[in-house]
Amino acid sequence: MSAADEVVGLFAIPLLRAPAVLPRALVNALVTHFSAAAVRDNNASAQLSHTAMLRPGDSPLLVEAAARITPKLAEFGALLFGEALGWGLKEMWVNVLDIGGRQAMHNHANSFISGVVYLTPTHPDSRTVFMKSPGGTDFVFRNDLAATAPGAFNADKWVSPPPEPGDMVLFPSYLMHAVPPNAGTRRITLSFNAIPTRLDSWGYTVGFTG
Repeated sequence: MSAADEVVGLFAIPLLRAPAVLPRALVNALVTHFSAAAVRDNNASAQLSHTAMLRPGDSPLLVEAAARITPKLAEFGALLFGEALGWGLKEMWVNVLDIGGRQAMHNHANSFISGVVYLTPTHPDSRTVFMKSPGGTDFVFRNDLAATAPGAFNADKWVSPPPEPGDMVLFPSYLMHAVPPNAGTRRITLSFNAIPTRLDSWGYTVGFTG
C-alpha cells in the first residue's frame, strides 16, 4: 500500500481493559470469602466450579466491588450505545479454576455488558481468549497456513494480555470467549453481567430491572 492509502476498521467490537479496578485488600477478601462457596460444578470441566448467582446486596464485599465497577460500565456502555446510560449489575459469581481446568467457548445471554475481574495471578497459558462468533460473515474459504501473518482483520481469536489481581475486562455479552486449560496454580475470577436501565429506539423504550 502507498502512503496515501487508508485502511478503515469498520464496525469494531470494543473491549475495555481496566487495571487495578479493585484494590488488593478487597481482592484478598473476595478470595477468602467466596472461594469456599464455589461448590457448583461446571459441565465444561471437572476442575471448574463457581458460586451461585449473586447480587451486590448479598455481601458487603460485593457492594464495594459493584461501586467500583459500575462507573466503568457507564463509560463502556456509552461506546456500545452512543449515550451515557444508567447501568446495574444483574448478577455476579466467582469462578474457581484448578490445575487442568478450562472454560469452554461461550457467551452470556440476557445481558449487554459482561466482565471479569481477576482475583489471583493468571498463568500465561490460561489467559482469557476472545473469539469470532462461529458461522459469522467471514469468507467460506480461508487462507490459513504457516506463512500467514494473523492481524486484526484475519485472526479468529485474540488472547488477552496477562492480568494482575484486581484488573478487569469489559466486553459485549455476545462476544465469544474461553479459558484454555489452567497450567498454573488455582485461578479465581469474579464474573458479572450488566444491563442498562433502559434503551430507547426513536420513542420505543424498553426498561430493564436487575
